[in-house]
Amino acid sequence: MRSATLSITARGITDVGQRRDHNEDAYLVDEGLGLFIVADGMGGHAGGGTASRLAVETIREAVVRAKAADPDFGGADADDTRVPDLLRQAVEEACAVIYETAQSDPELAGMGTTVTAVLLDGRTAFVAHVGDSRCYLLRDGRIYQVSEDHSLVNEQLKAGAISADEAKHSRFKNIITRSVGFEQQVAVDLMGLELQAGDAVVVCCDGLSNLVDDPEILSIVDESPIDLAPGRLVALANDRGGDDNITVIVLRAAAAA
Repeated sequence: MRSATLSITARGITDVGQRRDHNEDAYLVDEGLGLFIVADGMGGHAGGGTASRLAVETIREAVVRAKAADPDFGGADADDTRVPDLLRQAVEEACAVIYETAQSDPELAGMGTTVTAVLLDGRTAFVAHVGDSRCYLLRDGRIYQVSEDHSLVNEQLKAGAISADEAKHSRFKNIITRSVGFEQQVAVDLMGLELQAGDAVVVCCDGLSNLVDDPEILSIVDESPIDLAPGRLVALANDRGGDDNITVIVLRAAAAA
């Protein structure tokens, strides 16, 4: 995808990991729409996979509808754009769809999913986030976690109840405090990143971030061609036990030719 002055390329991959017999993650890489999503489902064999798939499909359809209705949608001044509202509403719609689907099928009761979605608008990457999947910005040799984990462990960490090392090894690290679809409505975190040439953005589930440290993510993405970076990140997580499904998307911004 080309913005006013940037060319964005993206690659994604999902892997079942070493310990699970099925994959409850879903992801989307759509350079044409400028839309990139990682969803990590929960709720059992049927529920988790259904929730993550519905999230990705519903968010994509909402963006397609908005752009079809107004081909000039977006591209406005960063302070006046409607894109953040579109992205938030798309996640809220996904929440309602998943919740209603679960109500109609006892086998899907209690299902939900994390969602971390990036929607590009010119040079700005808008990020919608619910759960403990993550969005990182990689710039000038540094890595920044853009999203904040909606998890019990992160709440304990912020309260000073546990240390960062204790958080990393906590038996409660998979308990999230906010998800898409478990309830009918959800609060969606929204952020905007002004991208620069040379930036990279990484979106991943906790199957990666629990096993691969931030500096390692930075090193692999900086040193790898974009076609290889996602697979190398997944391989490292698998080498360390791969105890969950692993999904990662890497975006790279370059000066437009």
